[in-house]
Amino acid sequence: MTTLRTYPVGSALDRPRNRFADVVVFVGAAVLIWLVVRVSASANVPFDEADAPAAVSTDPARLPYYAARSLLRMFAALGLSILFTFVYATAAARLRRARTVLLPLLDILQSVPILGFLSITVAGFIALFPGSQLGLESASVFAIFTSQAWNMAFAFYHSLAAQPRELDEAARNLRLSRWQRFWRVDVPSGMIPLVWNGMMSFGGGWFFLVASEAISVNNHSYALPGIGSYVATATGDGDLGKVFIAIGVMIVMVVGVNFLFWRPLTAWAERFRVEDTEAAEAPRSVMLNLLRRSHIPLLLGKTLGPLVAPLDRVMSVFGLAEYPLHSSPVRRRAGDLVFGAVVVAAVGYGGYRVLDYIESTEGFGEVAHAFGLGFLTLLRVVVLLVLATIVWVPIGVWIGLNPRVSRLAQPVVQVLASFPANFLFPFVTAVLVWSGASLNWAGAILMALGAQWYILFNVIAGASAVPTDLREAAANLRLPRKLWWRRLILPAIFPSYVTGGITAAGGAWNASIVAEVVDYGSTTLVAAGLGAYIHEATTVGDSPRILIGVLVMSVYVVGINRLFWRRLYALAERRYSL
Repeated sequence: MTTLRTYPVGSALDRPRNRFADVVVFVGAAVLIWLVVRVSASANVPFDEADAPAAVSTDPARLPYYAARSLLRMFAALGLSILFTFVYATAAARLRRARTVLLPLLDILQSVPILGFLSITVAGFIALFPGSQLGLESASVFAIFTSQAWNMAFAFYHSLAAQPRELDEAARNLRLSRWQRFWRVDVPSGMIPLVWNGMMSFGGGWFFLVASEAISVNNHSYALPGIGSYVATATGDGDLGKVFIAIGVMIVMVVGVNFLFWRPLTAWAERFRVEDTEAAEAPRSVMLNLLRRSHIPLLLGKTLGPLVAPLDRVMSVFGLAEYPLHSSPVRRRAGDLVFGAVVVAAVGYGGYRVLDYIESTEGFGEVAHAFGLGFLTLLRVVVLLVLATIVWVPIGVWIGLNPRVSRLAQPVVQVLASFPANFLFPFVTAVLVWSGASLNWAGAILMALGAQWYILFNVIAGASAVPTDLREAAANLRLPRKLWWRRLILPAIFPSYVTGGITAAGGAWNASIVAEVVDYGSTTLVAAGLGAYIHEATTVGDSPRILIGVLVMSVYVVGINRLFWRRLYALAERRYSL
């Protein structure tokens, strides 16, 4: 008698669930909700701009509360960044005319330093919430948002632009609405790059925590309760012991966020990987396994699942995810001409107003001076990139090509990339004050503390993605070491290195704002550069010089990206894409 074999049903493949996991998940969720409600309530307290404190208490007992406030701001900014990414990147990918404006605008926004945003938003947010500290909190969250959103939007846009044609055809053949396509096709296909770039952007947000919590703009200084303002106050007092305690708390917080949030998220995102073969070293997470063994996610799915179909019907008003089979070329060209004319008119009018404002205030001689200072900052960025390349490319290749080393080193690298390097600035500044060394050359070191990890992280990712058959072929051919590097490894990691180089360069330009002006006690060290120029103009509220500094930095960053990095990126896609 022949036995008919059938595939197991979905429930047979589920992990065994147990009550212990239910208790842990329930208690953890309850504690988290209680902490969020308790900490967020303290953000809406009375606020008087005239009597606002410029420093916070440096009592170490306050550090857990400060850490909770900073963490809440970070996740609030992350939520806003995700919402912005979904809307902005989707519009850039799906709307042809809008793309011609949105992508260059995103490039410019990415080059504007965080102090440039703070100088024009603090007063607005304070006026929006009169008499409440919620306005200053909103300004701080927005400042962190500007350090996270642009990179995530670029990553999601590239995933949509590179979406396989088969997925696009399937969405149209199944007559999916735009809402259904977004959640069932676009988000899943871009989930992995979105999660990994979100993790890196979140780490970048830590770096600017001091500037976003200890705000000095327009001759006013404000300090919000947070670990960033704690470090700023302790540094101003010259108390390195308390700075060291804050660094310990920060390490615990970064490791905890990676363990409880990012590690489970990266492991869960692997389900959206579209490949013919399974990864040899799939990410694992204790927290994700705990959630999978609990009944609570299953109960939430059964409760919220019936709402999906009604929501799809409501959102069907946005239309189907399809392209018109025929469109009039004449109408299309006419629309392009009208759209181009409106954009040129708007840009021309804005440029005229900016030039007129500069001429009537500081004059164009100040612009030339700012460009000269920008060249000094550019030299520091170049030195940083050269040194980081020499040091971290060999180490990144070694980690990426050894699965055992990678399994141990990648969490460490993630923590190092997430740790705000400017927390170490007081110690470096103390050494410079003691030795009498100049910040003009040490500024590159301070900038490197925060930007170098992007190169290491991307090189590790590129080396780990080198196909096994190519590595085995090189081993069978017994390639000499020099030829192995030149013919296999360097071409293979080149696209990843270019990505890391672009990110590191952009991070270095922004880091110059805090690396070219450093305080230790009553001593202030200043390096000649565009970062120091913007920092000083923002502190005293010199609006014309702030505008000039931001424009010059934008010109440098966008120009170098277009003339150098984008060409390398195109070369990587054309010749070295595996």
